[in-house]
Amino acid sequence: MSVKYFGQHTRLSEATAANGFVFLSGMVPENTEQADAKTQTTDVLAQIDSWLQQCGSSKRHIAEATVYLADINDYSAMNEAWDAWVDPQHSSARVCVEAKLAKQEWKVEIKVSAVQIK
Repeated sequence: MSVKYFGQHTRLSEATAANGFVFLSGMVPENTEQADAKTQTTDVLAQIDSWLQQCGSSKRHIAEATVYLADINDYSAMNEAWDAWVDPQHSSARVCVEAKLAKQEWKVEIKVSAVQIK
């Protein structure tokens, strides 16, 4: 069995694929200037769509998601973006926790694992 690496950097890959599964690293917002939690979540979800597509999967095939919020009070704002994005017929297992993120301007980080379909 081999592992395919996508968006590889010295420290990490943005995603990997192995044995029919896709694993995304924690995705964080690219644009944080005056961005609220809903806007940052929308940014992150667009990145997830892009990486899943590059890896031969899609949001309809996400098996699990972990959402990290810098402030749990942003839970409703994050869910507004999530609910507008997720396919309700294919909603994955998901957990959401409050965590101190690596950069102060980040309000959300999301990690997903999905089934590879291509």
